[in-house]
Amino acid sequence: MSAQPDHAPVTPYAPAPGAPAELLAQLRADQRAERWVPAFEREWAAALEESRRTFSLAALYEVIQVWQARAASAPAVDAFLASGRDDSGFVDLAEIRRRRR
Repeated sequence: MSAQPDHAPVTPYAPAPGAPAELLAQLRADQRAERWVPAFEREWAAALEESRRTFSLAALYEVIQVWQARAASAPAVDAFLASGRDDSGFVDLAEIRRRRR
C-alpha cells in the first residue's frame, strides 16, 4: 500500500524554493519589465488563489515554468526581430479563422 493518495496528481516539475523571487528579479531587470512584471504578478496571484482553493502547487509551478521559458526565449526573439528577417511566410491563424466564417 502506498502512502501517497491515489487522487493527487504528480507534478513532474518542481522549481527551487527561491525560484519565484529569482524570476521576479530577472523580470524586473529586463527591458520589458513595465509589461512583464505586472503580467507575472497577475498570473502568480491567480495561481496562488487556485493553489489555496485546490491545495495543489501545480498552478504555481506552471506559472514559474512558463515565465522562465519566456525569459529564456526573449533574447532569441529579440535577435530575430532585429535581424529584419521576413516573417510574412508564417501562418496567421486569426486570418484563417476569419476566412472560415
